[in-house]
Amino acid sequence: MDIKKQKKILFGAAYYDEYSPISHIDEDMSLLSEAHMNMIRVGEGSWSHWEPEDGIFSLDWLQPVLDKAYTHGIKVIIGVPTFAIPQWLARKYPEVALHDNRGNSYNFGKREEHSLSHPVFLFYSRRIIEKIVKRYAEHPAVIGWQLHNEPGAFINYSHDTFEGFKDYLRHKYGTVEKLNRDWGLVYWSHELSTWDDLWKPEGNAQPQYDIEWRKYQAILTNNLLKSQRNIIKAIAPKDQFVTVNIAFGRDASDEYDIGKVLDIASSDPYFYMQNGMKLPNPDILNPAWFVCGPWQISLQGDRSYSVKQKSYYVAENNGGPIGGSADNYPAFNGQWRQAAWQFISRGARMIEYWPWRQINFGTETYWGGIIPHDGKPGRVYNELSELGEELDKFSDELTNLKPDHDITMLYSVNSRWALSFEPYIAEDATVDPHMDRNPKAYDHLFSSFYEGAFISGRQVRLISDSQIVEPEDEKILKDPKEFASENPILVAAGTYISSDALIEWLHKYVDAGGHLILGPKSTYGDKLAKARFETKPSRLVDLASTYYQEFSNLRKSIPAVSSGIINLRKGSAATEWVDCLISKNSEILVKNDDPYFSQFPLVTTHRNISGSGRVTIVGTIPNKELAASIFDYVLPGEKWISGHDTVSHSSAVNGNGDHIHFLFNWNWTPIKLELPERAVLLGTKSFVNSVNLGPWDVSILKTKN
Repeated sequence: MDIKKQKKILFGAAYYDEYSPISHIDEDMSLLSEAHMNMIRVGEGSWSHWEPEDGIFSLDWLQPVLDKAYTHGIKVIIGVPTFAIPQWLARKYPEVALHDNRGNSYNFGKREEHSLSHPVFLFYSRRIIEKIVKRYAEHPAVIGWQLHNEPGAFINYSHDTFEGFKDYLRHKYGTVEKLNRDWGLVYWSHELSTWDDLWKPEGNAQPQYDIEWRKYQAILTNNLLKSQRNIIKAIAPKDQFVTVNIAFGRDASDEYDIGKVLDIASSDPYFYMQNGMKLPNPDILNPAWFVCGPWQISLQGDRSYSVKQKSYYVAENNGGPIGGSADNYPAFNGQWRQAAWQFISRGARMIEYWPWRQINFGTETYWGGIIPHDGKPGRVYNELSELGEELDKFSDELTNLKPDHDITMLYSVNSRWALSFEPYIAEDATVDPHMDRNPKAYDHLFSSFYEGAFISGRQVRLISDSQIVEPEDEKILKDPKEFASENPILVAAGTYISSDALIEWLHKYVDAGGHLILGPKSTYGDKLAKARFETKPSRLVDLASTYYQEFSNLRKSIPAVSSGIINLRKGSAATEWVDCLISKNSEILVKNDDPYFSQFPLVTTHRNISGSGRVTIVGTIPNKELAASIFDYVLPGEKWISGHDTVSHSSAVNGNGDHIHFLFNWNWTPIKLELPERAVLLGTKSFVNSVNLGPWDVSILKTKN
């Protein structure tokens, strides 16, 4: 299937007939069709089924699934099975085992316990992929291929990886003398006299080492995906696409580099359900790798769109309660529909659930499926069937949506790595202050600004710093003047790593009329996470007319106080961190009454001397009320819907040039909304001036541009 010609939203589930003791193919395909599901993804978790012994292949078991799917008009994405190696490979070649940061090899029994760069693994993965693709590429049900699975799960400390890292550094830096200078290795007597002096990463405490180590890990992951793509493209028909299901924030991956390998990006955005989706205040359950809050569902969609700045696929999301046997929170009625439409409103062209049938053995026994353990369609199936009918009805209007945005936010994978190693707040208190680590630090800071925009009723576009300036050769990829015209407000929060070229580009963006909002830690370090010598914000003090030299953690939140220029929402506060801002000639927007910190404003703003651009500095991690207040001030104009703290609005332009509006009620309380203009209820010809939203409800409308 040529994705450019995709006419309908793909809707379906991950399907594993091989996991079931009894085949249900006939029943399943009928049920899928009756639920208006038109796609399945198969095969990615079953290498031992494809190749039960070394060189002995069993390839025919998938044929009945594909044949029956084709009969029912169901399209198929085949996943290659390289994320979970068979036991015979691990037993015969123990050297492929991944190693942790203490030098211990990963024991077999989970998944991705192997080095993705080891030549033995690469040989066997190439062989099995070629066998599968040659066997099924011409099957009429097959529309595309999924590489690996959620790549980059673990940092690889294996011997072959470390030796490859030394070669990577040798080719990049040329001499150990240059490495010594660039990394500052005179510190603590770490200077190298030969490349073999490089210490192993297991004991590393130097941030310059770590940032290069993380870059190299992402390169290895990307090299694997490139190799798999090339294998598939050499065999498969040209109209079959290649994708991979990205799990955001994986330790050994850069989603923006991965995007360059793919025909279309896919993601696995899992999220808390029940009151974890509630507005105005979700009940934050035990912190987990999946996200909480409606704004996080929107953010996961915007991150997915930003990978290629194009529409994307949701390759996995909640087929039922997720998280395991002790973490069961199935959705309230209506929440599956809400999440799906939220993703679609942010550009999704496929909604897939994991899995179709709940598995009755293995690690994910209690990971909910569309069909539960008793094998009988129930509430989940019925709700998704209604959603499928709705998708069928509306698909022609929704397959080529370009999400609207009021605010653009700069996302930086390199800064995520840097703030993981040297966070502004530790994940937990440790004895050694030099060894605080927090892999969630950057995304937490970034999300505090995104949540404020969401609560303020504004829509966000994400763009990677690597999509603006090429990170290695510092080539400019976006013209700052054109970008400022299309993206008049740009938020850089937590952009700790910033090349000279990126800072210069930000300067030109403001000169071109853009409004730059700088959050904490931005422009503090160079490409190697070395603190810049300039007064902060580095090389932007002239534009901001505000600077800082000191900063402080906060043991408790500080209430924010308006200077009289800005209206603050009740409860606005600074949290966790303060940059000790000093205003030169800027307007002070937000102050505080703390006995010590009151000498430092929390938020300042300054218009460029030419009168075109502006720089606003937010010198703290704002809570959602403060962040929303800032965006209220920055964008004072009318919103399409406002004044309802349980409702959110998302909109996009379709291929016909029509505006599609999505209204969500994230609460039990029904609400009536007066619309700012007449709109057509999608799927009808009826004009309406208001809509009624029930509990956990969605209304979809269309207006002409």
